[in-house]
Amino acid sequence: MQPELLRESLGGICVELGLELPPATADRLLAYLSLLHRWNATYNLTAVRDPAEMLTQHLADCLAVVGPLRRQLAAGSQRRLLDVGSGGGLPGVVLAALEPGWSVTCVDSVGKKVAFIRQVAAELSLRNLTGEHARIEALQAPPFDLITSRAFASLADFVVPTRRLLAPTGVWAAMKGKSPELELAALPPGITVFHVEPLTVPGLQAERCLVWMREAAPPSPGLVHS
Repeated sequence: MQPELLRESLGGICVELGLELPPATADRLLAYLSLLHRWNATYNLTAVRDPAEMLTQHLADCLAVVGPLRRQLAAGSQRRLLDVGSGGGLPGVVLAALEPGWSVTCVDSVGKKVAFIRQVAAELSLRNLTGEHARIEALQAPPFDLITSRAFASLADFVVPTRRLLAPTGVWAAMKGKSPELELAALPPGITVFHVEPLTVPGLQAERCLVWMREAAPPSPGLVHS
């Protein structure tokens, strides 16, 4: 697909999702798509090879969560986000491009993927984007307001190693296909699922949802009677 057609398709996706797309942000997203396509030939960052398919299966899929995350965190706010098992930077790069006030950390255990994210941050001048090469169990960082993942692991395997990294008022937002009923039932005690939000991804004929979770509030202490 020609660059002008990619730009037109990207604009149409954002219109469908109700997202404003300033020209500079569109430039960044298209430059990211180009980098992903170029690096993919050598580093195998994604099984999707065609830029038009990357636009739908990757960028549109990640753009679909921007509205819900803005609703939770407030657009334009100063927040800390962690993208676990980020791979080629999805959704972390997209979130960093659309919300400059959000400090986005992408963590992955594969060095070449983190090297790519760092290159993206440098070439796209995304000063709010950081790549960390580490297993999530070993990551050392201040608490995050939101921790997200896309096709990373089961919900339990996502929340258990990241509990220590979640701010007291923070939330998890796991990007999933159809509602993962078995995974929901297998969550450890103390985790509250407060919303399973259906998502519509323009151009993608597949179920998508966002599973919202937080630490359960401790029970209120009962009155002590003498």
